[in-house]
Amino acid sequence: MRIVTASEMYAIDRYTIEQIGLSEESLMENAGQAAARVLLDQIKLSDRVAVLAGTGNNGGDGFIIARVLKSHGYQTDLWLIPLKEKVKGAAKVALQIYENCGYEVKSYIGNEKGFAEQLKNYDVIIDAMLGIGVKGEVRSPYKEIIDEINKTDNSVVYAIDVPSGVFADGGTVHTAVQADVTITMQYPKLSAFTFPTADYYGELVTVDIGIPPIALEKNTSLRKVWNEADVVRTLPIRKRSSHKGTYGKGLVIGGSRNMTGAVTMTAKAALRSGAGLLTMAVPNDIYSVVATHVPEVMYHPCSSMNGCFAGEIDFDNLDIDAIAVGPGMGRTLGTKSVVQKVLCQDVPVVLDADALYFWKDYVSIVNERKQATIVTPHPGEMARMIDVSIHDIEKDRFGISRQFAMEYGVYLVLKGPYTIVTTPDGKQYVNTTGNPALAKGGSGDVLTGMILAFMMQHANIQEAISNAVFVHGKAADVLIEKGHSPLDVLATDVIEAIPQTLFLLYKKN
Repeated sequence: MRIVTASEMYAIDRYTIEQIGLSEESLMENAGQAAARVLLDQIKLSDRVAVLAGTGNNGGDGFIIARVLKSHGYQTDLWLIPLKEKVKGAAKVALQIYENCGYEVKSYIGNEKGFAEQLKNYDVIIDAMLGIGVKGEVRSPYKEIIDEINKTDNSVVYAIDVPSGVFADGGTVHTAVQADVTITMQYPKLSAFTFPTADYYGELVTVDIGIPPIALEKNTSLRKVWNEADVVRTLPIRKRSSHKGTYGKGLVIGGSRNMTGAVTMTAKAALRSGAGLLTMAVPNDIYSVVATHVPEVMYHPCSSMNGCFAGEIDFDNLDIDAIAVGPGMGRTLGTKSVVQKVLCQDVPVVLDADALYFWKDYVSIVNERKQATIVTPHPGEMARMIDVSIHDIEKDRFGISRQFAMEYGVYLVLKGPYTIVTTPDGKQYVNTTGNPALAKGGSGDVLTGMILAFMMQHANIQEAISNAVFVHGKAADVLIEKGHSPLDVLATDVIEAIPQTLFLLYKKN
């Protein structure tokens, strides 16, 4: 499922109309009919329905939806919010067809009090007022109408394309419809996958309105949801002739006296995710503590200072295919020195947690690397790396991710709800698994180990990273389905849920 910006959607529509030859009226009819089919499946014939329509294409969709519902016998009122003279273009044609069918239009202007009284009596409210064209704060009368919609207690609210008041590309929300379900046209918009805007969508349903794929390819960057079918299609299949070396010799570097658990969880997650051979490089101060927890790995104790890495690490006797560095290392000069040495190794490297703290000091090394570099910040770490606020990151997750990945030639995993994986050439893959149970210390350390293991087993780096992110979130979902609450899940529980999650996925292969 592809994801588009508002400007891309407008470009897709123009291309479809001007280059392909489908009329604007045909596209609008397709959109309204597709949305109406969803509604016919979900609402009861006995429900009282209100369709609230604006002037633009979103309103035009509303006119068609109201016509279809009425033709199927639904008790439907069409409320036209602006003056009728303001309805133009294809929407005007759709309104004329509605009226030619003998159906009544209720005018909001001049009947504001009656509208407010009747709104409380509807079982279903369909928001077709503003769509993706909203700019700036919502003005009167839409602001007052949205406030009234959000006060209704017993109505199910459906938004068409995007909830009115929500910017298609995400950002701050001032006034917006709180939808129970959003029926979006052809492609979801960015705001369905960023916060706070995603909270206004409710359930997201995408409908096909007949836009040919060439219109998408000609007018958009690649930005898509990485779904279960993608994971099942790309998970590696083990051959009977394989051995432990076939699935990668990984190195996990991390840990310090105050954080022995982080590197341990990274290693356990890597093993549960299929790493063939694993070595843990830890400060020698904590070697005896860590070694008792992960007997399946080899160890590479390193010189330490005050319980942290002193800065030296010897790679001469290590046979490795990939490295993950950062979990639990601490923000010391020793960490900085170790990470710089890691980045000089001719293998793929995953940078996480404390390895990201000194990002600006080894950007030049990253730019010169030939092998893949995978950077896995949460929004706070990302904000520090590029000197902006967390708010700045969250309001433009897609744009910032793409710019960063392309500028430094890295794979960027911007963590959080709807984690975005961005490739060095700017392609973006969005994850939809996971739940608030992952909002707990250690979750990122687990993901780092999974990325390391998957990277050594997949031929394609992006597929490996996206699959690791998907399985990580899915494991948390499995825990919730099996009786955990979002409060009690531990990072170690997620590790223990990896086998069942992979089993369920491999069953579908």
